[in-house]
Formats: sequence, structure tokens, C-alpha cells
Amino acid sequence: MQRAMLCSVTPRKNALAHNHKNQSMSPHVHVALGSGWFPISLLSTLVFTEFLYLRGWLRLRSASVKLIPAWRVISFSLGLFLIWVVVGSPLAALDEQMLTVHMIQHLLLMTFAAPLILLGLPVTPFLQGLPHRFAQAVVGPLFRWPPVQRLGRMLVRPTFSWLAATATLVGWHVQAIFTLALQSGAWHLFEQATFLVAGLLFWWPVVQPWPNAPAKPRWSILLYLFLATLPCDILSAFLVFSDRVAYPVYLSASRQSDLSVLADQQCAGALMWTCITIVYLVPAAILSTRLLAPRNSPADLAQSEFLGIVAPQSNPKSVEVL
Repeated sequence: MQRAMLCSVTPRKNALAHNHKNQSMSPHVHVALGSGWFPISLLSTLVFTEFLYLRGWLRLRSASVKLIPAWRVISFSLGLFLIWVVVGSPLAALDEQMLTVHMIQHLLLMTFAAPLILLGLPVTPFLQGLPHRFAQAVVGPLFRWPPVQRLGRMLVRPTFSWLAATATLVGWHVQAIFTLALQSGAWHLFEQATFLVAGLLFWWPVVQPWPNAPAKPRWSILLYLFLATLPCDILSAFLVFSDRVAYPVYLSASRQSDLSVLADQQCAGALMWTCITIVYLVPAAILSTRLLAPRNSPADLAQSEFLGIVAPQSNPKSVEVL
């Protein structure tokens, strides 16, 4: 009799435990793991983006071997791969358990994927990769439309780019908004998209990919990078030195790590602090070297060659879409 009662109770306990585990999983985890359409659609989008870029790059390469070197193609491809790691890989299922993983996702999108994509000079390869008639009939006139040009100039101004990146960083770390994104699949995807877009806007004045006019390195970009570290330093210091849990939603989440919620929070803050400091020092050092270097360097000549081939007023026989 006792054995029969145990046999009837055990499956019920297992079922309750299984249901409790499923209820503790946030909706975006179900989106990433429970259904197959989203990872497949994301992968298809990234593959198609890579295809357009490579198609355009091969056309540009036929005009000039030095136009966009291979290292820029690798940089762009690595940036797309990091987007997949954040959104489509198993890493996406762990951010509801650990703030450190959530922070890694933000850093990969905003601090690594965005500048890597811009270093690939993506605008011109995309234009060259599009069907020729579509580029001439739709994209070219759209790019030459004055309101679009004014909007583009406004979006890539350092002041606007800095404000957009800072507002994105601070806004999504407000407790109520953070909890909403962690518990809602749609808001979580929107959060990740805004981090990527804000990263692209932030790094644009630093990388200055085409169609930016060729500009000499400016000392103001060093100040721009320094000021960008301040909100990150304040937020990371709060996470590291706070003696209370900033996001109580993690207290009720199922965990597979031995770290406590507070220790996980401190680890996330330290990771952000260290990563931002090191990453921002790299372009600052490169920019300082260029500012102190003699003028008319090989890099400036290569940029002039690039603009001479892709500019709208270039030779009609050269590669051109606008």
C-alpha cells in the first residue's frame, strides 16, 4: 500500500516541479528555446545581410583591391556573429538567471558588435550588393532627399550619439524597466535592438564610415570617449559597491550558478567597469597616434581613394550606385 502511494505521489511531485520550473522561465527564454522560428529567422536575416555585404564587397574589389581590405570584411562578419551569440545562441537563455550574463549581452551588442560592423564600412557594400535597378530607382533618390540627409547628419552628430547611448544605457537599467524587459519576450528583443542601434550611433563619430565626409581626427573625440565612460562608471560602481540587490527579480529566478544574487551583481558591475575602460582606451590611443602623426599618411590616401570611387560624382565607369 505504501509503495503504491509513493508511486502515485512521485509523478505528481515531478509534474509540479516541472511546472514550477517552466513558470519561473521568462517568456523570452521560451521564445529562444521553445520555438524554432525565431532562431531560424534571425539566422536567415544575418546570413542574408552577410550575403549582401559580400556581394557588394566583391563588386568593389573589382574596382580597387585596396578599397575595402579583407580585415574589414572579417570585422563586419564578426560583428554579425556577436549579434547571433547574444540573441540566438544558448546565451540568450541564461540572462534571466544571472545579471552577469545580461551584462555580457549588453556589452557584446553595444561595445563590440556595433564598432566591428562599422569598421567593415557597411554602407557602400550594401548599396553595391543591392540589385542595380533598385539601388538607382529607390535607394539613390532616397539618400539624396534633403530631409533624409538632414536626419542622417543629425543622427551622427557626437552630441546626439552620446545622448542616445547614455539614455539607452541608463534607461534600461532602471529597475522597473529592467524587470519589464526580463519578463517580456517582446520588450527584451526591443531592449537588445535599442542597445545595438545606440551602439551604432555612438561609434559612428569615432569610426566615421562612409558616407561621412573625410574628416581629420579631432581631439574632441577623445573628450567624447572620456565623457562616455562616466555614465558607465557610475552605474558599474553602484552595482559593485551596493549592499542590496538592485534587481529583486533575480531573487525568484532559478539559478544554476553558485554565486549569490549580490555577488552576481557585483561581478556584472566589475565586468562592465573593466570592459568599458579597456575598450574605450583602444580607439583613444589609435586616435591620439593619428593626431600626432604627419599629415597625408597612407590611411588618408586610402580614404581618398575610397571616396573617389563611391562618391556620386565619380567616373561613370567606376563602381557607383547613387
